[in-house]
Amino acid sequence: MIKVMLAEDMHMVRGALVALLNLEPDIEVVAEVSSGTDILPMAQKVRPDVAVIDIDLPGKDGLTALGEIHAALPEIRTLILTGLGRPGNLRRALSAKATGFLLKDAPPTELADAIRSVAAGRRVVDSQLAMSAWDSAESPLTARETEVLRLTAEGLQAVDIASQMFLSVGTVRNYVTTIINKLNARNRVDAIRIAREAGWL
Repeated sequence: MIKVMLAEDMHMVRGALVALLNLEPDIEVVAEVSSGTDILPMAQKVRPDVAVIDIDLPGKDGLTALGEIHAALPEIRTLILTGLGRPGNLRRALSAKATGFLLKDAPPTELADAIRSVAAGRRVVDSQLAMSAWDSAESPLTARETEVLRLTAEGLQAVDIASQMFLSVGTVRNYVTTIINKLNARNRVDAIRIAREAGWL
């Protein structure tokens, strides 16, 4: 049996996925969580073969949680689910060492097959998304700039970001100015919109 942990914050979606996966003769959902912060503790507790993780989760996003799993429990395979087929999200998932990446609207049989492939150590990527990622632009932002923009998008002020990232407030403001210039944005709100639409956030 392939032991699966499912991380999805929408209760109805999670319930449907659990029910569908448990119909498969060789797959068993051994744990389900609704928050990104619960992923690593639950994975350490139940040790699933595959963690199926929604990219957008409260508390901690799916890719951050995936990185924590990869660092602490590298034997666990990870499959990212997303409702938005943005090429930037695929790039971020692959750089975070996701074993698979699938759109939420894929047929249930495709999800079950993806879990089997990922459990066997094969990489699974939605074919349409792979093609669009091939053609899409790389993010012009550095990892530090991306983190500043992500925290800004979460509503944090410069002083909070400075404290969290161990930077001066002036340095954070310089980062924000650089981000706006790099993205040809009108302001920080526009920069967040541009980065989200490209899948860089």
